[in-house]
Amino acid sequence: MASYFGLDKVFKAFRIIRNHGGIRASLYQLYRVNDLKDGTFVGEDSLGNKYYENKQLTFGRNRWVVYNPNVGTDYDGSMIAAEWFGWIHNKTDEPPTKVPPTAYAWQSGHEENVTGTERAFMPYTTTKPKIEAWVPPKK
Repeated sequence: MASYFGLDKVFKAFRIIRNHGGIRASLYQLYRVNDLKDGTFVGEDSLGNKYYENKQLTFGRNRWVVYNPNVGTDYDGSMIAAEWFGWIHNKTDEPPTKVPPTAYAWQSGHEENVTGTERAFMPYTTTKPKIEAWVPPKK
């Protein structure tokens, strides 16, 4: 009867708001991510990102990450830790909390992609330019 009048949608909206920590936290989440989802908490990585899953959603959109609040709205996909990459992209069914990944000696820690930021590498040249800019003579 509740689904006939659409009240199940209202109850789901209240549950999502409650799970996100109230109206204010839900609005902040909506501002940061542009989406409010309801799912089960799967785990957290070393960077503070939290991973969720809802098996009722469409495949490919059923797993998501909520980035660490310290980064604000300046986040990107390179902030996902390597051990969670396979799970978030549906390459494995078991998250790294259940099956820890094997680490090799040649692997280094996680590094964020800083391309397009102030910390990006900027090459410089040491060769003399073939064309020099004209400087007007001084009086």
